[in-house]
Parts: sequence; structure tokens; C-alpha cells
Amino acid sequence: MLDTMSEPAFSDVLILGAGLSGIGCAAYLAQQRPDTSVLLLEMRDDLGGTWDLFRYPGIRSDSDLYTFAYGFKPWDRPETIASGPEIKRYIGEAASEAGILDRIRFGRKVTTCDWSSEQALWTVTTRQADGTIEVWRARWIFSATGYYDYAQGYRPDFPHEDSFTGQIVHPQHWPEGLDYDGKRVAVIGSGATAVTLLPELAKRAAHVVQVQRTPSYVMPIPAVDPLLGLFRRILPKDRVAPALRRKNIWKQNIVYRLCQRYPNRMRRLIRWVNRKQLPDAYPVDTHFNPPYDPWDQRLCAVPGGDLFHALSDGSCSIVTGGIARFRPEGIEMQDGTLVEADIIVTATGLTLRLMGGAQFSIDGAKVRWSDHLIFKGMMLDGIPNFAMAVGYTNSSWTLKVDLLCQYFCRLLSEMEGRGMAVCTPQRPEGHMETRPLLDFAAGYVKRSIDTLPRQGPEAPWVMSFNYRSDEAIFAQGAVIEPQMQLTPLPQGAPA
Repeated sequence: MLDTMSEPAFSDVLILGAGLSGIGCAAYLAQQRPDTSVLLLEMRDDLGGTWDLFRYPGIRSDSDLYTFAYGFKPWDRPETIASGPEIKRYIGEAASEAGILDRIRFGRKVTTCDWSSEQALWTVTTRQADGTIEVWRARWIFSATGYYDYAQGYRPDFPHEDSFTGQIVHPQHWPEGLDYDGKRVAVIGSGATAVTLLPELAKRAAHVVQVQRTPSYVMPIPAVDPLLGLFRRILPKDRVAPALRRKNIWKQNIVYRLCQRYPNRMRRLIRWVNRKQLPDAYPVDTHFNPPYDPWDQRLCAVPGGDLFHALSDGSCSIVTGGIARFRPEGIEMQDGTLVEADIIVTATGLTLRLMGGAQFSIDGAKVRWSDHLIFKGMMLDGIPNFAMAVGYTNSSWTLKVDLLCQYFCRLLSEMEGRGMAVCTPQRPEGHMETRPLLDFAAGYVKRSIDTLPRQGPEAPWVMSFNYRSDEAIFAQGAVIEPQMQLTPLPQGAPA
């Protein structure tokens, strides 16, 4: 079925995705540039992105909500960590309060994005579930699709999977109404999803076993911030959440820098905390001793120490080692240990996929993301009027997205003031040393790093993960850099 619109819908900014980043960008534009026309294209049937997609038991943030929340909408509830449904409700509230709900077009999967230099326009094609194809045109694209594949998580093949007589599920596609009451559940994985699932499943399952090839760093965090009560007593009500946000930004930065500078000391500290949370005879050195330094991969946070409580009371256990094969009754480890299970959950990670898999082209030439350099952490060299949201991996995702969106508004205003319509970052002539975009050892990053854009040796060609320096660059720094080529609307282009 073809599009029935007589003319493609036009907007100044077309936002791809209506999750945390897309709603944040649209809200900032509505607040700071109310005359800018904005549309959001969302392939799902509801907003929320990640927080609409994942439905597994216990899904929650792995960052505190004071820093994970938008800067313009402080978190005003006592919980430090929030559940997936709570976060989705929060995103919906932000969209409603900003008056942008009517700007979202749901059920539109973006397939192609084509830039025309002659018209200074992006032409975007979408497909709906019934096959309807629509065309949209915009001066700017802001990609807020995240960087992983919504259609399929990472799922390695295990030997003799077909022999297992129980059910195998992936957290990204959790079956509605899955019955695990009184059953034995094995969760394969060691990341944030696994440590979230274990204590939640243990509330109803007969027993839950985490099967991990290698351990991760896991730290308990308070379910309610210990300074919340004090701040409520000494600060005005509207200053409590911002004060906790600032405190937690400082805390995250200090912990990350200590891990980078003193990895052995921090490793010992984390292990000491783990030992304090577990019974005296618990084999901490076996199950909580990663082969990498702290923050080479993301630290797993467990609110209220719920994972440690479940391990201590015996409702959960951990098996560390390589998997040899599946058997009818469960999982056989390489050392011969049999993990009996009725359900196996493969919490084995994500698959990276930029821009939701849409094909981009510039004047007919196909874009290969790995050929381009990141610029100011949000644009790419040689690609006009394009920005994307990539948040922090060592802190709350939204902290970076907030800065990017506010800078994006400043950039549009500066260009308008100069009478310019097109912004294209230009790589300096000559050879430039480059390195991977994400300096992060997580498996999902390592598997796909060669498909991502790259970064250079220094600003503005770097992907910074330091909030303090980024705040200075994006909020107080120069809006226009010498490497940005600005041009007016081409003669004859549609106004």
C-alpha cells in the first residue's frame, strides 16, 4: 500500500525515536524553540523506547533516578532506583507536560534517510505494519534510536540446545504470562539484566541459578538516598532533587576516576563490600572476582542489596564457568556440574544497530558509519544537518543526552541568527589518528565496534564521558566551531 499523503509532511526537525532521548530532545525544543516545527517517528505503538520494549520481571534502571531523570523534570519520588513501568510513566508525563504527544507518529519504522544538497532537505521513508509507505521531509534529523537492535538481542548458540525439554527465553522477548512459579530457573549471564532477574524470579521460583562464564562487579546501593531526609529538612522542596542530582553526579565521577586511577585498590574495596553482604563462607573470590578492572565494563548496581539477600537466604545461587552443552534436564558445565532447570533465561546481552537499521545516503551516496568521525559527541563529519544522541556508559545515560539536546537548541538558534541553514562538520585535511568510538569492554560493544563511527585524538573529535568537562563545552562553550561548515539555504531550495 502506498502513501496517500499528497505532499510529504515537513518539519524543521525530525526526531527518530520516542524513547528517553527522543522525548527529551522534543521537550527541550518545545521549551527553548517553540516556533521550531518538530515531529517524532516511533516504530513502536507507544512511547518509552527501552522502557516499553523490555517487560521481564523486575526490570529497572541501573542508574539513580536523580541523574537518570531529565534536567527539566527532577525526580520527585523517594526511590533511588525505579522500575521499568515507573520510568515509562515518567517519560510519558514529560511528553504530556511539554505538549508534544500530538507530534509523535507511532508505528512508523524508518527505512531510508536521504539528504539532498540541492534542496538542503532530508527525505525520510517509513513503513507501517500494514505495508503503508510514507514520506517525510525535514531540515534536520535528530536520531534518538539508541544503539542496539530492538528486533533481536544477542543470542549465542549453545551445543545441544534442542535436547533441553524445558523453555528457553530471552529477556528482550519475555513471554507474557510466563509461569515460573515453583520452577527451577537458570539465568545465563552476568550483567545488569541477570542480576536484576535473579532476586525478582526468586520470589516465586523454586530456585534460581545464575550461570556466568565470568563474574561482573556488583555493588549494593541504597534503595532510598541516605541524604534525602536531611535535604528535605534543610532545603526548599524544589531544591531537594537538584541537590541530590548534583551530589550523585559528583559521586559517580569520583568513583569512576578512582577506578581508572587505582583499579587494584578499588577491586579490593568492591570485594570487601561483597564479603560484608554475604555469609562468611561464601566463595566471593569465585563468583565476584572479574578478570578485568573496575569500570572496564559497567558496574552492576543492586538496590538495597537484593541480589546479596537472595544469595544469602539460599533462594538463588551462582555457578561460574564455561557451558559444555544443554541437556534434557538443564545445563552441563565444562567441569561436569549439572545445573537442573525447567526454564533457561539467556540474559546474554544486546546486539548493536545504529539508527534503527535505517539506510542513510548523502546525494545518493550510501553512508557507512565506520567511515565517519564523531564531532562534539553528537554529529558526524561530512553528514549535513544530522545529530544523534549517545549517552554515557560510565554514568547515567540522560546526563549526556540533556547536554546534547540543550546544545542542539543553541546551535539552531545561532544558525538562525547568522542566516544559515546547513551545518556540516568537516574533517581536517591530512592524516588523523583515530580510535574506536566507545572505549568500553562490554561484550555487546566489542562484537560490533567496527561498524560504529570512530573518534579522533582530541576535541572536538572525541566522545567524552566526563560530565564536568562536557557541561563546560556544551553549556558554556562556543556554539560554532571552526570545523563546522555553515551555508545558507541554496538558491531555489524550498523555504
